[in-house]
Amino acid sequence: MSVMRVKYSSSLSPSCPHSPRTSLLVFLFLRLQPLWCQDASLSYDPDSPPGEIQSDVVFREGQTLGGSITYTPRLIAMDLKGSLQALPQEGGLYDDGKDASTVSWDGNLMMHRESPPPKNSFLEDLDRLDRGEILAEAQFASTSQPQRSVAGKVQVDTVNRRLEKAQKSYHLEGSVKVWSDFLRIYLHPRTISIVHQYNHDGDSDRLEAFSQGEAVLHGPLLDQLDDKLHFFVEECDYFQGFQVLCDLADGFAGVGSKVTEMLHDDYGGRGILTWGLAPVSHPDSTPVKEFYHLLNCTLGLVHMSSHSSLFCPLSLRGGLGLRASSPVSFPHLSYDPSLWYHSSSVLAVALDALTVPYRLRNNCVPMWQVADALSSSGRKVVSAYGAVPFPLMHGGSLPDSLTVCGDSLPWKPISTCPEADSGRCYGQWVTLKGLEGHKLTGSMQYGMTPLHRLDSGEDVLASYISSFYPSSPLNLQLVSAPSKLTPPFPQIFSSSVGSQGLLHGHRNVLSQAVTSVPVLTSLQSGPAIGPWLADLHRSVSAFDVRRVAPSFLSQGLDMDHFREALEQLRRLSRCYRDDSGGVTRSSSEDDDDDD
Repeated sequence: MSVMRVKYSSSLSPSCPHSPRTSLLVFLFLRLQPLWCQDASLSYDPDSPPGEIQSDVVFREGQTLGGSITYTPRLIAMDLKGSLQALPQEGGLYDDGKDASTVSWDGNLMMHRESPPPKNSFLEDLDRLDRGEILAEAQFASTSQPQRSVAGKVQVDTVNRRLEKAQKSYHLEGSVKVWSDFLRIYLHPRTISIVHQYNHDGDSDRLEAFSQGEAVLHGPLLDQLDDKLHFFVEECDYFQGFQVLCDLADGFAGVGSKVTEMLHDDYGGRGILTWGLAPVSHPDSTPVKEFYHLLNCTLGLVHMSSHSSLFCPLSLRGGLGLRASSPVSFPHLSYDPSLWYHSSSVLAVALDALTVPYRLRNNCVPMWQVADALSSSGRKVVSAYGAVPFPLMHGGSLPDSLTVCGDSLPWKPISTCPEADSGRCYGQWVTLKGLEGHKLTGSMQYGMTPLHRLDSGEDVLASYISSFYPSSPLNLQLVSAPSKLTPPFPQIFSSSVGSQGLLHGHRNVLSQAVTSVPVLTSLQSGPAIGPWLADLHRSVSAFDVRRVAPSFLSQGLDMDHFREALEQLRRLSRCYRDDSGGVTRSSSEDDDDDD
C-alpha cells in the first residue's frame, strides 16, 4: 500500500510555502450553503493564535467607501429570479443608506411599493445585531452589548460569538424556502448574479432542462460573469483554481457545464474541482419531471467531468436513477431528508472536511495535487463518503473509536455511489477533523489491540483504512479542530451526541445545542464507480427520449449531441474496470462488450 503521510496539523507545524495568502475562487450555483461551517472559524482577534484553516483561501479582505474593513467570501453566485427573498442583490454590506431611485418628472406620480418578504427569527436577530441593539436576557444568555465594528473592521466573528452564547435555538424548518433564509455572512456586491428570465418558484418560466441552462450564458450575463471572474482572480497572489458547486438535477447542470468549459478554456492550467448537488426529493414531482432530473444529472455529469480536474456528485439520495433506494441514514443523526435545509447542512459539514487539504494554513496540499492523486487514467469522477459525526467517544482515544467500529467503516456514501466490497481503490484521500483534546494513540479501555500499539495518529488511521483497502494508495490528513456549527444550523443530532459532538453513554438530557462535531470523510476513485456509471447509462438508454420527453429536446438539445453524451458516459464507465477480477461487473457493462 502506498501512503502519503500528511502530518497532524497544528498551529506549531511548519508554514505552508504559500502562506499567508493562499487563494482560490469559489463558484456557487446555489441551493446548498457550503459556508455553513467555513465562516464559523473566522476571527479578527489579534490576541488569538492563528487557526489551522487559512481563511484567506476562500475569503477576501476589502474596504467600504466609509473606510471599514470587510471580510467576504471570494464567491460568484448565480440563481433565479425570486431566490434572494429579503437579501439585497448587492449583499447589503456596502449600502450607504441613501435611496438612489430619483425620478426626473414634473407631473403627478403614483408610487407602488411592494412589501418586503417576511424574515424568520434568525434574520430578525441578525438585523438587531446590525442595529446595535441590546438583546434581551430572555432571548440570549449573554447580555453584553453586541459590537459590529472594532477599529474600523466589520467583525464577522462578532455574530459567531454572540450567537454561540445564545441559548435560544432556531427552528426554521417551516420557514426556510431559499438559501438566503439562513445566510449568516455578508456578501461582496460583485457576488450575486440573477438569471431574470427564469423563476425560482411557480409553474411558469422554470429552468428545468439542461439545454436551457446552456443557453443562459450569453450576452450581458456572460459579460457580467467574465468581469466578475477577472475582478476576483486578479487580486489572488497565489491562485490555485476554482471550486464549482452546481445543482445537478435541473437546468443549472447546463449552466455549470458551460461555466466549467469556459474555465477550462481560459484557465486550463489551474485546478477545477466541481461538486454536483442533487436533493433527496423534489416537491410536486411527476414521472416526467423525474425523467428530466435523470437526464440533467446524466448530461451534467458527462460535460462537467470532461471540463474539470475532478468531479464529485454530492447527494443523500439512494441513487441518481428513477428507482433510487432509501436516503442515506447516519447512526447519530435524525434529519428529514425531504428538507433541503437539513440535507444541505449534512453535506456542508462533509464538504468542510473534504476541502480541508487545500485550505490548511500549514501542510496544505494544492488543488492540483489532490486532483492528480485521484484522477489518473481519465478517471475524473470520484465518490465521497462521510461520517457525520465521526463516533469519537467522550474521554476515549482514536484507537478506541476505530476499534468500536469493528468490521465496518464508519462512513456512509454521500455521492449516491455504494462503496466497493472488493478492497480495491485506485486512489483515496481521507480527512479526519476534531481530534483536539483526544489521545491519538493508546488507551487501555478496550485492551491492547494492534491499533493501540501504534506510535502516531497517522499510523493508527492508516492501519485501520488499509485493513479494508490493503493494497490501495492512501492519502491522509488529520486536523485537530472539529467542524464548528453555528446558528441557525439545524439540530439534527440524536440524543447520544453531546454539545461538542462527542458520543456519550447516556442521553443528552439537557438537549444542549451541538456546537461542533468531529468528521471523517473519504474521497475515492475506485472500481465501484464503473458499475454505478454503467447503471446510470442503462437507466437513460432504456427510454426513447423523443417519445417520453419530447419537450426536453425541444428546449434546444440536439439528438446527436445526446447520443454522443451517452457514448462518453459508456466510455467513462469502462475507465474504472478492475482487471484484477475482484469486482463484479454490471449487466450493462456486459451488454457493452457485445456491441
